[in-house]
Amino acid sequence: MNIVEVKNFKMKFGNKTVIEDLSFDVKKGEVFGLLGANGSGKTTTIRALLGFYKASEGELLVDGKVYNPEDLDVTVGYLPEERGLYKKETVMDNLVYFANLKGLKNPLEWCEKYLKRVGLLDKKDEKLEKLSGGQQQKVQLGVCIMGNPKLLILDEPTKGFDPMNRRLLMEIIEELHEKGCAIILITHYMDEVEKLCDRALLLKDGKAMVYGTIAEIKKKFKGKSLEQIFIDTYGEENE
Repeated sequence: MNIVEVKNFKMKFGNKTVIEDLSFDVKKGEVFGLLGANGSGKTTTIRALLGFYKASEGELLVDGKVYNPEDLDVTVGYLPEERGLYKKETVMDNLVYFANLKGLKNPLEWCEKYLKRVGLLDKKDEKLEKLSGGQQQKVQLGVCIMGNPKLLILDEPTKGFDPMNRRLLMEIIEELHEKGCAIILITHYMDEVEKLCDRALLLKDGKAMVYGTIAEIKKKFKGKSLEQIFIDTYGEENE
């Protein structure tokens, strides 16, 4: 069963086509890598899937239907590359606000437990703008995962993290995966993809260049690492 289906998706902005006849699916409970260089079409695809953009052609479905954020049967957590929190408010006020929006039964308890887990409990009364970029990313992640989403979309989740915090985030992702959450991981760290992902799609200029299980992809490219496959795919244009 699929949690995401993208069928013959085409996206144009004016006369420029940024996604060309893209089709793929994400299975329930899997970790799926959505890969590509900046400008390859990854974020455009996610924004169309979530209804921020209207597709020029094709169909994008979440759990069998066009996504509607008011449909509580299909909970989606989205961690965008750009922050979307209230920087003039405290860390705790940010978390509790979104916890109430998502209908958590014990919002304060959940928020304190999460902040303790990510090492920010002592920062709970500080304004968000006073925190480092990595600390703000942890708060944003908390908003993203609250409410036990069926689908989690993470756009460069470890950007700005040191190795210790990268490991912490990977542990949280693995825990959610074990609970049955499907995860779309957008990242430039190919080691994260090899460690976490079941399948992956590599985009270039809005087209699918590589698609399949990690084992299938590596077999097709004669055992090369994903990093080398990425470099080879994008290196062609410089030859």
